[in-house]
Amino acid sequence: MTADVWLPIPPDEIEGLPEGLRYLFWDGGESGDQEFPGDPADCAVYVVPYMKRWPVKVRPLEHLTHVQVIQTLTAGVDDVTARLSAIVPGVRLCNARGVHEASTAELALTLTLASLRGIPEFVRAQQEERWRGAFHPALADKNVLIVGYGAIGSAVEDRLVPFEVARVARVARSQRTTARGPVHPLTELPSLLPEADVVILCTPLTEESRGLVDAEFLARMKDGALLVNVARGAVVDTKALLAEVESGRVMAALDVTDPEPLPPGHPLWHAPGVLISPHVGGPTSAFLPRAKRLLVDQLNRFVNQEPLRNVILTTGA
Repeated sequence: MTADVWLPIPPDEIEGLPEGLRYLFWDGGESGDQEFPGDPADCAVYVVPYMKRWPVKVRPLEHLTHVQVIQTLTAGVDDVTARLSAIVPGVRLCNARGVHEASTAELALTLTLASLRGIPEFVRAQQEERWRGAFHPALADKNVLIVGYGAIGSAVEDRLVPFEVARVARVARSQRTTARGPVHPLTELPSLLPEADVVILCTPLTEESRGLVDAEFLARMKDGALLVNVARGAVVDTKALLAEVESGRVMAALDVTDPEPLPPGHPLWHAPGVLISPHVGGPTSAFLPRAKRLLVDQLNRFVNQEPLRNVILTTGA
């Protein structure tokens, strides 16, 4: 059986791919119905197309009867895990840790600064040719709480350091100690939220984190606090968030929403104190070189039968 690798980046544009595999280009096409590049039964490694609709990403899964590795180009893998029943047992599912930290952390900081400093108001005033000064809070001297302290959460803290924040508190699923200080478990969130001026969500979407930011979570946030979401839209209860922002008690900067894409007419579009970007944490000029390096490393490991990086789970295990 030929060992094929389905790549969403043309193989001739990736230097360093190991010999011994047949590389086929497949990204689903513009309409999502692109023909498969070869026999799915021959595909050993499926690299999931990036920035494609969910039905396009998962369309090949039930046909990949001999696949050994599914490699996403996203940090989150919830779109694939939602179709685990279609995947044969023994398949290693790997995420793209190391690809999106820089660009997502940049956006988290951008959204935080833009919201605090009133940049949307200045843009609207510029469009109306009005010179309108205002007093806005600074990021300096603020307490920041990072919820989801993995690779992206750590990268966010790297970028917060030069801004003279008063304190960074870190939360993850399990308690641990880092060079920068303790990481608190999720169970300590209720006591940490009232002290935070800025809450940045970086957590992956799991059954535990789905709806984590509910009415109780938001009620514990201090008046005037800012919620920044660069995780997944479903981490936040949209109805509960709308109630808080429409009252003017908290602000929000959202790169992800639930539903997503946010449909025309949705009240989040015009809710006071809400800044929205269209899920653009990852797609920047930083993506392609890092994605290529990840693929070259993983495929060399695969050929040489070395442990793969970023294995999230093995199906059927």
